[in-house]
Amino acid sequence: MAKIVTMGEIMLRLSTPGNQKYIQATQFDINYGGGEANVAVSLANYGHDAEFVTKVPANPIGKCAVAALRKYGVETKHIAVGGDRLGIYFLETGASMRPSNVTYDRANSSIATATAADFDFDDIFKDADWFHFTGITPAVSDLAAEVTEAACKAAKAHGVTVSVDLNFRKKLWSSEKAQKVMTNLMQYVDVCIGNEEDAEKVLGFKPGETDVTSGELEMAGYQDIFNQMCDKFGFKFVISSLRESFSASHNGWSACIMDGESREFYRSRRYDINPIVDRVGGGDSFAGGLICGLIDNADKAPVDRMKAAIEFAVAASALKHTIPGDFNLVTREEVETLAGGDGSGRVQR
Repeated sequence: MAKIVTMGEIMLRLSTPGNQKYIQATQFDINYGGGEANVAVSLANYGHDAEFVTKVPANPIGKCAVAALRKYGVETKHIAVGGDRLGIYFLETGASMRPSNVTYDRANSSIATATAADFDFDDIFKDADWFHFTGITPAVSDLAAEVTEAACKAAKAHGVTVSVDLNFRKKLWSSEKAQKVMTNLMQYVDVCIGNEEDAEKVLGFKPGETDVTSGELEMAGYQDIFNQMCDKFGFKFVISSLRESFSASHNGWSACIMDGESREFYRSRRYDINPIVDRVGGGDSFAGGLICGLIDNADKAPVDRMKAAIEFAVAASALKHTIPGDFNLVTREEVETLAGGDGSGRVQR
């Protein structure tokens, strides 16, 4: 199995029970999660050697965050310890036409104040096959952006494949700053993952007339921007998840992918997810499934490889929407069953 390193921020998640609004809640459900941490858990569940790199405070909450990763088989030996606090995010889960709402409390978290000196990147990447980061981490602080670039440089120096999930977060930074920082980081990236908003806000590409709120997805638009992105950045693969948001409880879910060399374009099978249990972490579960699929099918012809990878990724992330919490806890076998066409949900005895 491959060794995959992910790096970012793991946070304490405090979510209202059921579909309560903040003002109704008298208690919160506790989980831990964060973009790259969620990807690492997915990959560990599929049997890969997954490692997560971050910085956490030297207090019981920091230790709990690390323990949450270890519980699911994620390697944590290079996690730095220090700083003042673990980031927190509050989640108010929406329903029907009421959207979910995330409130961040992550300023000056340990990873936001970390520097490259906190990590021995040569040791981290010496036997790694893949490195994954998201656009969330460099958005956390200028220092975190510098650490992300240092990690990317070290990964490339060790011949490691690098992937990014663009993940634009308007509550963390502006589109203008995102484009400045992320465009620079694209020079290290081999595999680029995002959605239509990410492509526009982070890299300046807009996919045609797509409107996710109406369910209208114009594939020609995606194909056009994928070509532009491959031309500009030389990506090996460009991928977009395709979410049709009919309501907070009902989404259509599929994805598309392009091979950067042949320019072969492919759209996956579509899943109708209704009702959604928890969509937070859905994109991360997609990224984890995609990385797993690309690694596992590396010996196939390029077109067959990308098709197999995208179908595995979409099935994995569709299943994540049925699981509370940030982490996708499904097995490889469960993903393969759904990807193979069995979405009946029948009791397994």
